[in-house]
Amino acid sequence: MPVVRSIYNALKQIFETAVSQSSTSFRQVVLVEYPRKGIWAIAFQTANTSGEVFRRLNGREMLNVFLPTTPNPTSGFLLFVPKDDVVFLDMSVEEGIKLVISAGMVIPPDRAVELAEAVPQTEDTEQPST
Repeated sequence: MPVVRSIYNALKQIFETAVSQSSTSFRQVVLVEYPRKGIWAIAFQTANTSGEVFRRLNGREMLNVFLPTTPNPTSGFLLFVPKDDVVFLDMSVEEGIKLVISAGMVIPPDRAVELAEAVPQTEDTEQPST
């Protein structure tokens, strides 16, 4: 783990520098099927597709998605993905970056499970009247 921690800290600093150049660089963490159907990859939505790319795709609703490489997230691929083919995740961009840099070893908590556990469960002891 010390080796992973030192690599993670160095890469995190590089990645934060790249991200800080534009506060809206990465809007949301998403899943895309890449490199083929049935295999999912973590990516970051950077914008809605517009301009010539949007026009050439016949006005289809597309997202600009940056697919980082592991463990160096400063390199990767720019993909134009149909919005319907993207799975939006509840994790923060920082959590997504940690997941990528750690090669899947640092897994963020599941927000849905956290919310379910935070809501007190009450038992209804009254019987419905008939």
